[in-house]
Amino acid sequence: MRNLITDVPGINVGNAQNTKVRTGVTVVLPDGGAVCAVDVRGGAPGTRETDLLDPSCMSERSDGIALAGGSLFGLDAAGGLMHWLRRKGYGGKFLDATIPSVPAAIVFDLHNEGDKSWADERLYFDLAAEAADAAGKDFALGTQGAGTGTTAGQMKGGLGSASQKLDNGATVGALVVVNSFGQTVVPGSKRFWAADFERNGEFGNCTDSPPVAPVETEIPEFAEAGLNTTLAVIATDLTLSKAQAKRIAMIAQDGLARAIHPVHTQFDGDVIFCISTGRQEMEIPAVELTKLAMAAVECLARATARGVYEATELGPFPPYRSLP
Repeated sequence: MRNLITDVPGINVGNAQNTKVRTGVTVVLPDGGAVCAVDVRGGAPGTRETDLLDPSCMSERSDGIALAGGSLFGLDAAGGLMHWLRRKGYGGKFLDATIPSVPAAIVFDLHNEGDKSWADERLYFDLAAEAADAAGKDFALGTQGAGTGTTAGQMKGGLGSASQKLDNGATVGALVVVNSFGQTVVPGSKRFWAADFERNGEFGNCTDSPPVAPVETEIPEFAEAGLNTTLAVIATDLTLSKAQAKRIAMIAQDGLARAIHPVHTQFDGDVIFCISTGRQEMEIPAVELTKLAMAAVECLARATARGVYEATELGPFPPYRSLP
């Protein structure tokens, strides 16, 4: 096990970034497409094709997911990935056209002092194709891909991932772009809010004792609606309908609540996708769905802390490992 979302059979991930602009793109590519649903919980989301993922809508499968920085400019990444997939022959057939389905979501990373002159108007379109070319089972975390220019509260954010096996032999994995308004670390300590979920020292054997309650939440002076968002993808090889995938995405939001405080504010645009590669049937759906949801919550909380732990310095926000 890599402890990555790519431990789920049929899932590949690729990153591409521009360190001058301090931004990037991460793509999730399920082999042959996957059932996909989404839950949007934050107050300032930036998305594409998410309405089509509603269980009442026609489309049953998505061919890839694009996650990008750049605020609304970053939605160009979906077009870049669409054309990459089309060239590879992936997508739905409509008359003589092949049209890939690529849901996308973006984070606001324009406050990290990178070069935002937008001299390259194809930046996110091309980064998506570059990320797709690089997609595979192994990929870097931290200041990578869509996590390149992100922040977590008042420290450096990043790209995180985690996975685990279920007792029925299936796998669940989480990928997250941490760009949260809230803190991932308990104020006054180096303890991650998600510390109780840590496995095998994946974010530094977080053993700091929590501060004595109550913990006061600080609102930064630069707070402004729309400047933050945490994006995530939950993946599993269990066979799910769109409605079941939607429910898993909804419950998985609890993973963000266990790792970020506060979360789902009007400053955030939190979005969670859930994809199923459908490699394994459920025998007792009600029970197995509940166990899958619990594992998704835990994986997402772990992935969030791991993304911040793995982040390296880029821009004005200090990385976790520089804390005294």
